[in-house]
Amino acid sequence: MVTSNQDLEGRTVSAALRAARNGHTGAVVWFTGLSGSGKSTLAGLLERALFEQGKQVCVLDGDNLRRGLCSDLTFSPEDRKENIRRAGEVAKLFAEAGFICIAAFISPYGSERELARGIAPEGKFLEVYLHAPLEVCEQRDPKGLYAKARTGEIKDFTGVSAPYEPPRQPDLELRTDLLSINECVALVLAKINVVA
Repeated sequence: MVTSNQDLEGRTVSAALRAARNGHTGAVVWFTGLSGSGKSTLAGLLERALFEQGKQVCVLDGDNLRRGLCSDLTFSPEDRKENIRRAGEVAKLFAEAGFICIAAFISPYGSERELARGIAPEGKFLEVYLHAPLEVCEQRDPKGLYAKARTGEIKDFTGVSAPYEPPRQPDLELRTDLLSINECVALVLAKINVVA
């Protein structure tokens, strides 16, 4: 039976112990970019590459959080901010548990991305901007969202009827319209090796 905070502290698995077992520290790799810029595709391939290297890794994205933890939120500016705050908190928990957490969110506002950075363990946040021109993202449009936004079916759609603030100084910028997916994975892996 635990009788005090001291007892709890004595049973804590430290970040150093986790890093020694995993061979790496925890970190948050935050993908931002327009819908269709390649966030989910790159997140999945990066997760596989890290997993094959023996790393502890997980992916969080707008779809899986909006189905559960954030299912009560709309796409209003206030709710978008809360969605990113919750995502940042979950990513932090994974990073503290020793995982490399890949978070793939449009996260259209610089202030939201800074909020996520501030939540993450210090020095363990990597902002990756997946930069593709709007017309390329619209051509890809895997879910038909741009078409719905253009006809007014979807309100406040980032890039069409709601703004996207490109990162001013991302840790890494990937021109996903010019680079192959394998080149993108390699560039992110190189950056991760610096923080994790």
